[in-house]
Amino acid sequence: MKIAMTSYYLPPQDRIGAGYMQHYLANAYVRAGHCVTMFSPVREKADDALYELVSVPVGERNRFFRFARNLRNQDLRAFNVLHTGSESFLLAGKRRPYHICTYHGACLAEAIHAKTVKDRVRMLIFAVAEIAQCLVANRNVCVSRDTSRYIPLAREVIWNGVDRTQFRPGPAKSAAPSILFVGELDSRKRGRELVEIFRTVIRPAAPDAQLWIARDGTPVEVEGVHVFGRVSLEKLIELYQTAWVFCLPSSYEGFGVPYIEAMSSGTPVVATPNAGAREVLEEGKYGRIAELPELGSTLVEILKSAEERERLTILGLTRAEDFDWQRIVERYLSTVPSARRS
Repeated sequence: MKIAMTSYYLPPQDRIGAGYMQHYLANAYVRAGHCVTMFSPVREKADDALYELVSVPVGERNRFFRFARNLRNQDLRAFNVLHTGSESFLLAGKRRPYHICTYHGACLAEAIHAKTVKDRVRMLIFAVAEIAQCLVANRNVCVSRDTSRYIPLAREVIWNGVDRTQFRPGPAKSAAPSILFVGELDSRKRGRELVEIFRTVIRPAAPDAQLWIARDGTPVEVEGVHVFGRVSLEKLIELYQTAWVFCLPSSYEGFGVPYIEAMSSGTPVVATPNAGAREVLEEGKYGRIAELPELGSTLVEILKSAEERERLTILGLTRAEDFDWQRIVERYLSTVPSARRS
């Protein structure tokens, strides 16, 4: 089939999870034998992109809404399927193929958990666009049950996936006990809180322990904390593979892609009880879930127990199979009208 996809965000320009998921899904479609063209404001495709890229101009102001408007100028009639994010809400009335929309999170939920008034207002505006998007697509899909709670017209759930050919166990773990955090320090990811827990609880109990921080490049003056900042995909995979434990203590995750990346890389996961972690880890069956006050003691316990790390690693690798992209592609294409599959 010929599949058109859209994404406002894409790597390598953007480090946004939704962009990575559209990128990985497009590659998965290609590996399944389909021809994929991605429409995006991004000008250059990632080195590992298997799809064709069409750059849609957006200017410098109101870029998201200009992208939505300029998508109307694209001729989509030659495609069998159109698979978009929530940026295609202005395509109503335009001739296009069978239209699937995936919601990688809910802007209403993001607004509720935003830390600043500016971010809250911005997310509420985008939430209106999400509601409009539901009326445009033939099929609306959320990546988690929690996301579907905030988008009333999108009740079907198909999880995000992980490329298990890249995110896989490495040859060895680091010599010193290590905890990996991926995200922004001062956000709902609560990286700053994890740094304080590391300083006051973990480091005194395990003096040689290290905390690795990826994505955020803010300097941290705490002994044992190593800030990597923005890293390449290859480096990120290496950090996942060599860390003893992965910890993302977010106050909110609609899904939580880093959890499945860590599990697929053979690294135990520790999370706080946000909606995404509870769904991905199945209420703690496949990883440890602890409230913030107990997070430090939970991490210390795992760092000091090789048996517990091995148990969680095996469970995580088993769970990662549920997020294999091949399964996800099959689910997405299962409802495409047969007459359009050629």
